[in-house]
Amino acid sequence: MKAGISRKMEWSLLLMAAPFILLVIAFNYVPLFGWVYAFYDYKPGIPLADTPFVGLKFFKLALEDGSELGNIIRNTLGISALSLLISPLPLILAILLSEVRSKLFKNIVQTITTLPHFISWVIVFSIMFSLFSNDGLVNQQLLNWGWIDQPSNPLSDSSIAWYVQTAISAWKTVGFSAIIYLAAIAGIDQEQYEAAKVDGAGRFRQILHITIPGSVQTYLVLLLLSVSNMLSNGFEQFFVFFNPMVSEKLEVLDYYVYRVGIQSADYAYSTALGIFKTIISIALLFTVNFISKRTRGNSIF
Repeated sequence: MKAGISRKMEWSLLLMAAPFILLVIAFNYVPLFGWVYAFYDYKPGIPLADTPFVGLKFFKLALEDGSELGNIIRNTLGISALSLLISPLPLILAILLSEVRSKLFKNIVQTITTLPHFISWVIVFSIMFSLFSNDGLVNQQLLNWGWIDQPSNPLSDSSIAWYVQTAISAWKTVGFSAIIYLAAIAGIDQEQYEAAKVDGAGRFRQILHITIPGSVQTYLVLLLLSVSNMLSNGFEQFFVFFNPMVSEKLEVLDYYVYRVGIQSADYAYSTALGIFKTIISIALLFTVNFISKRTRGNSIF
C-alpha cells in the first residue's frame, strides 16, 4: 500500500512538472534546429532548400573579424567581470536582513530592494533618464545648491559607461538575488547559534563563523554559474541604454548578435555568433566545474 501511494505521488509530481518541462523544451531546445542557418548563405524570402550550402564560412568570418568583434568581446567580458566583483552584495544584504530583529522593518526593506527586479528595463531607463540627464532631477538640484557649475550626464559618458551599467544592474537585481541566500541562511541549524551564544560569541562572531560558512556553498555555486555565463550580459539593458555617445563601450555580444541578425538581416552570421557563444559558455561551465572538483572536492554536477 505504501509503495502504491509513493508511486502515485511520484506521478502526481511528474505531471505537475510536465508543463514547465515542455516550456523549457519549446523555448530552449526547439530553437536549436535554427542552427542550420549558420551553414547556409541564407537570405530572407528565399527558401532554405534553394540557399547554397557554405559550410563553415561564417564561423571563419567571425574568427577573422578581429577589430570590431574584439572590442565587443572586451566590452562583454569587462562588464561581466564587474558583475562578478559585486556578486557578494546579495549575500551581504541577506546576512544584514537575517540579523534584523524587527519583522516589519525587515519586510519593508526586503520589499523595497526586491521591487526593482519586477520593473521592466524600459521603465528603468525612463527613471534613470529623469534623474541623471542634463535636465534631470539630480542635476537640477545640484545646480540649485551650487555644488556644480554645469550639468553632467553619466548615461552618455563613455569613460564610466561600464560602471554606470553595473551599478544600475546591481540596483535592479541585488534584492531579488538575496532571496536565495535568505533561504540558505534559514536552512542553517539554529542549534549552532545557540551553542555559539553559550560559548559567549556575539552577533558578529556568529555571522563570521556560522552564517557565512553556512551560505558560502550557495554563493560559490552561483559564482561558478556566473563565470560560465560571462558571455551573456543580457540584451534588454543594453538595448535601452544604447546611444551614440556610449556605443563603443556598451555594444556587448548579445546586442551585436541582435544588430547583425535583426537590423542587418544577416541571419547566417548572427546564428554562427550565437553558436560560438553557446560553445564557449558550455566550455567555461565544464572548466569551472572541473576546477571546483579539483580544488574543493565537489562540483556543480
